[in-house]
Amino acid sequence: MGDRGILIVVSGFSGAGKGTVMKELIGRYDNYALSVSATTRQPREGEADGREYFFKTTQEFEKMIAKEELIEYARYVDNYYGTPRAYVEEKLSEGRDVILEIEIQGALKVKEKFPETVLLFLMPPSAQVLKERLTGRGTETEEAVRFRMKRACEEAEGMDRYDYLVINDKLSDCVEEVHRIIRGEHRKSFRNQGLIEKIRKELMELDK
Repeated sequence: MGDRGILIVVSGFSGAGKGTVMKELIGRYDNYALSVSATTRQPREGEADGREYFFKTTQEFEKMIAKEELIEYARYVDNYYGTPRAYVEEKLSEGRDVILEIEIQGALKVKEKFPETVLLFLMPPSAQVLKERLTGRGTETEEAVRFRMKRACEEAEGMDRYDYLVINDKLSDCVEEVHRIIRGEHRKSFRNQGLIEKIRKELMELDK
């Protein structure tokens, strides 16, 4: 695949099923790469460096910030999280479509730096379904569910800044739709300047 890959940022409410959709998409099609974030938090049991995260010390991470080696980063509680530029660039140049799963503030920062980025927002069919999914996890306290629902209200403010909204009702349909959107993005004229030049040149040759 000679084409350069596309950078896709996927956001959505907590409980909208982003992780599940991304896993299924990557499992079903081989042209996607899920971006691996760098973090200063400690690895949890079973996590490997370079697979779940690139684990960094605070000093290493701050050096990456200073050298502009991160596409975006944020600090949550006591830890940094960010997207390493080198990994993303490498995958894009291999022709892979790179998916970043980050929240709204980070997504808008990426779009600012890379205007060709496709912003995709995953949403549940309704607020009631979102609440049921969060409650159904069984891992969340009532307070945590309330907090996540309140957070969703805030995040909903930024939904209109996204290029596409995809409803995650049936997992398989949602994965198909995300894939179709990305394939369609590859056909946009501004991503195909080489093809445009080639056909123009051929037409001129034949017109002689």
